[in-house]
Amino acid sequence: MLTKLLLTGALVLGVNPPAAPVEVLAPGVEVWSVTLGQGTGHNSWTVTVAVPSSSQDPDAPPAALGTQDHAQALVQALSAKGFAARAEEVDWPAFADSPRGALGWRVRVGSFSSQAAAASTAAAMKAAGFTVTTEWTGQDGPQSQGPEHVKVAVVDPRRFTGQVVATHGPSATGRRTTSSLAAAAGALVGVNGGFFVIDPADGIPGEAAGLGVYDGQLQSEATDGRVELALGQRPSIGSLRTQVTVNGMTVNGVNRKPGIIRNCGEPGDQPTSKPLHDTTCANPNELVLFTPQLGTSTPAGDGVQAVLDAHGVVTALQPRGGDVPANGHVLQGIGTGAAWLSAHAQPGAKLRLDSRVVDQRGRTVQAQGVLNGGPWLVRDGRVSVDAVADGVSHPGDPSYLYGWAIKRNPRTMVGLDRSGRLIIVTVDGRQPGYSEGFSVLEGARMLAGLGAVQAMNLDGGGSTAMAVNGKLVTSPSDATGERPIGDALLILPH
Repeated sequence: MLTKLLLTGALVLGVNPPAAPVEVLAPGVEVWSVTLGQGTGHNSWTVTVAVPSSSQDPDAPPAALGTQDHAQALVQALSAKGFAARAEEVDWPAFADSPRGALGWRVRVGSFSSQAAAASTAAAMKAAGFTVTTEWTGQDGPQSQGPEHVKVAVVDPRRFTGQVVATHGPSATGRRTTSSLAAAAGALVGVNGGFFVIDPADGIPGEAAGLGVYDGQLQSEATDGRVELALGQRPSIGSLRTQVTVNGMTVNGVNRKPGIIRNCGEPGDQPTSKPLHDTTCANPNELVLFTPQLGTSTPAGDGVQAVLDAHGVVTALQPRGGDVPANGHVLQGIGTGAAWLSAHAQPGAKLRLDSRVVDQRGRTVQAQGVLNGGPWLVRDGRVSVDAVADGVSHPGDPSYLYGWAIKRNPRTMVGLDRSGRLIIVTVDGRQPGYSEGFSVLEGARMLAGLGAVQAMNLDGGGSTAMAVNGKLVTSPSDATGERPIGDALLILPH
C-alpha cells in the first residue's frame, strides 16, 4: 500500500519514482528510505545581490527581495560596474490565504558550475561595493529535480501496541539531540519536534516556542492560532489553545521569561498579538508559571515571584530568581502581574492554579503529549497552507517568506491518513548534489500524496533529524552536525 502512495507522492512532486527499501521495526511500524529524482536540473551556482528593502523603514538593511523598481535600479548599477545582472520575479506561492502575483524581485549575476567559480565573481562584486551571497540554485529552482533524500515512518495504530509520545527529556528546558533523546528512551523511531528557543535573548534556551505537553503535564503555553500535534489514544492535528489561571486571574505563560514571547501570538503582545514566526514579542504586564520540570533556576529581573508548595500555599514572596520546589510551583509577575502577586500572594495565602488545553470550541483536550509546529500543510485531504495566518509571512518583509517557505530546506512533517495511521516525513536539504530539501508546498504535496488527510510542519532546517533504534539516519544540514533541539516525537515499543 505505501509503495503505491510513495509513487503517487513522487508523481505529485514531478520527480522520478522512488527506490524505497523498507525496514520493519515492529508490527505496525515501518521506515522507508526514499530517493526522489536524479539531480539533473539544478546543480548550478549563482551570485545573489542584496536588494534595497521593501520596508517603509529607511534604515532597513538590504534584503533578498525588493520591489521591481529597486531591482531594476540595482541591475543598472551593476551593469555600470561591468557585471551582467538580471532581475527575477518571485511569485507568491499558492497558499490558501496569500495574494497572487509578485512577492518581490531578486537580482542575480551569472550561472556557475561550481561554488568556487561563483565565489570568485562574488569577491569582485564585494570589492565593487555590493552586498552579495553565493547560492546553490537547487534550493529555488522552479521545479524540483532532486535528488531528495527522504525518510518516511508509518505507524499503524491497528497493529502497533507501543506508544507515540512527545518528550523534552529530563527537563522542560535545555537542548538535546534527537538521537540522544531517542536512544535514552529506547525508541524505535525519533524525530525532532516543535519550535524552541535557541538564543538566550529570546527566552530560556530549549523552552518550547509554542504549546508543549509532556507526560500529560502542560509545560509551555500555546501560540494562539497555530496548529499542533496532540498525542493520546488517537493522535490528532488541529489548533489548540491554553487556559492557565491562578484564582481566576489569567496566567500568560509557562516556563519562560516574563515579558518575552517567542513567536508572539498572545493577547497584549507587542508589536503584534498574532503569530509571527521567528519573532520575539514583548509584554510589560505578565504572570508566568514555572513547573518543577523547568530544569533550571527561574529567571531574575524586575518584578516579584511567589513560591508555592505542593498544596498551593505561598511560602515566600520575593524578588525574581531561584529554584522551583520539587512538588510546588513558582509564579513570577512583572508590571500589573507583579502588582497582582503583591496583593494576593502574601506568605500563607492559598492560590488555586488551573491549567487546561482546549480546542477551538473551548472543550478540554486530554492529551498525554502535544508538539507545536506550523504551518498547516493538508486539511481534509487537500493541500492547504495558511502562511499569513500562521505567521510565516512577515508584513513588509517578503524576504522572510521567500527564505523560509519558498526556498527548499530540510523539513520535518507529520500527517494522519483516513485509517488513523501516523505518517512522519523528513527530507534532508541544503546539501548540493545530495539533497535539495522541500519548499513548504512541496512538503504539503508529498504528505497529501502519501494519503494524509491532515498534516502539519514541525521544526525543520538544521533541526531536522530522524533516529532509528537510537541511531541517526538523516544527514543534518548544520556544519557542526546534529543540532540539539527542545523536544522530540518518539515511537516507543510496548
